[in-house]
Amino acid sequence: MNQTTLSSPHHYHLTNQPNTNTKNPTQFLRFRQNDKQNLPVLRFAVNPSSQVPPVVVVGSANADIYVEIDRLPKEGETISAKSGQTLAGGKGANQACCGAKLSHPTYFLGQVGNDAHGNLVADALRDGGVRLDYLAVVSSAPTGHAVVMLQSSGQNSIVIVGGANVSCWPQTLPPKQLEVVSSAGIVLLQREIPDFVNVQVAKAAKSAGVPVIFDAGGMDAPIPQELLDFVDIFSPNESELGRLTGLPTESFEEITQAAAKCHKLGVKQVLVKLGAKGSALFIDGEEPIQQPAIFAKTVIDTTGAGDTFTAAFAVALVEGKSKKECLRFAAAAASLCVQVKGAIPSMPDRKSVLELLNHH
Repeated sequence: MNQTTLSSPHHYHLTNQPNTNTKNPTQFLRFRQNDKQNLPVLRFAVNPSSQVPPVVVVGSANADIYVEIDRLPKEGETISAKSGQTLAGGKGANQACCGAKLSHPTYFLGQVGNDAHGNLVADALRDGGVRLDYLAVVSSAPTGHAVVMLQSSGQNSIVIVGGANVSCWPQTLPPKQLEVVSSAGIVLLQREIPDFVNVQVAKAAKSAGVPVIFDAGGMDAPIPQELLDFVDIFSPNESELGRLTGLPTESFEEITQAAAKCHKLGVKQVLVKLGAKGSALFIDGEEPIQQPAIFAKTVIDTTGAGDTFTAAFAVALVEGKSKKECLRFAAAAASLCVQVKGAIPSMPDRKSVLELLNHH
């Protein structure tokens, strides 16, 4: 298999140094009281230290082909789209771009084909500030892509071609890729690449004491126990949680029971994304931590909101914030995401998130 690597123009030196206090300006954020609960003052550096260990995202990269249509075509019928455009996407690329836009050093480890779509994805990631030292270009598979049919009724129909996301992965990941995983502050995984790749990455991270967040989005299939054994935080949305546990998730009590089933499978922390109902973190043996949604003034497109939430939570966590602070930071980032069309184009920058929190 022919394989080359795209290099980032700005190389980041990996370090295992802890996140220490710096002379960077710090913005102090005070929240109004909610249900008579005294919320903590959040302290997020506007420009975090370059010495913090990076976020490493291992996952998929797609070219998302959007077509806006009045209705789906019937069998054998050809219809015209009102508009169409191709944007970079994929759960892995989305999360990596979000981490970088939030001003945290972020690496993306994934695969694209040697084609125009691969260039599109690489350019979007690079423009977002993502380090691409470990983005591989494979010649024997096309870049993964999705055809997103947006109907005037608001309904979406999506067809995904896995391409390089699901094929051409080496059976054993190269040492350099595992080294960057072991040197990370936190690792993010999803379900749009093969399970055996995720297992190798999670195992390497666990061996190095690096926490792993595993997003349930992507392939709708049972999760190997071997993978769950190395996951620190499992992050589904409520429908994914229901499908994977076989339990109802309509009420908070039902969601709590489904999270408890995940605990029995060995995952100590379950981060559930509940859309307009907010989010909740279930830690085995502790009371759930709930976070209401921070409502957007106008919802334009929810694409990428879940990825934004997961990545923002990871950034706050690796910077040493409390779980409650992580949830609030993630909620603010997701609120900004849904106000812009597209996935990667809608990822908010750090300043915007802090400003929203400061006024919420």
